[in-house]
Amino acid sequence: MKLIKEFQEFAVKGNMIDMAVGIIIGASFNKVIDVLVKQVFMPPLSLLSEGIHFQDKVWVLRDEIKDASGAVITEAVTVGYGALIEALLDFLIIGFTVFLVVKFMNRLRKKSQDPKDKTVETPKDIQLLTNINESLKVQTELLKQQTK
Repeated sequence: MKLIKEFQEFAVKGNMIDMAVGIIIGASFNKVIDVLVKQVFMPPLSLLSEGIHFQDKVWVLRDEIKDASGAVITEAVTVGYGALIEALLDFLIIGFTVFLVVKFMNRLRKKSQDPKDKTVETPKDIQLLTNINESLKVQTELLKQQTK
């Protein structure tokens, strides 16, 4: 019974909802980043690499051994360093893309949180806090004048 009550508190407090929303937004954000990387950034970069496929780059430790009929007796032993290079490049490109998207989103958020900027509607909570802050400044000035 205690476990069910704890689960209800967890679900009602919004933790589960917040996690679900975060996962859904994260999945959608992943799609946006995937399209940006594959469709926007990679085509120009592929022009620079002149058709080099890093995934094909391997370091052969032991060649494969074939019998007289051409059947493979022993497989080749290779280290696929090209796949590592490709994974690192993908990581850097995706990381840079995420950085650019987050930087853009932060710029929009800062702009919307500035109550003096009338080009973007300021959220109500920011506007109310700004009004409270201005009222406190006026009250402080009045108190200073009364004490003089």
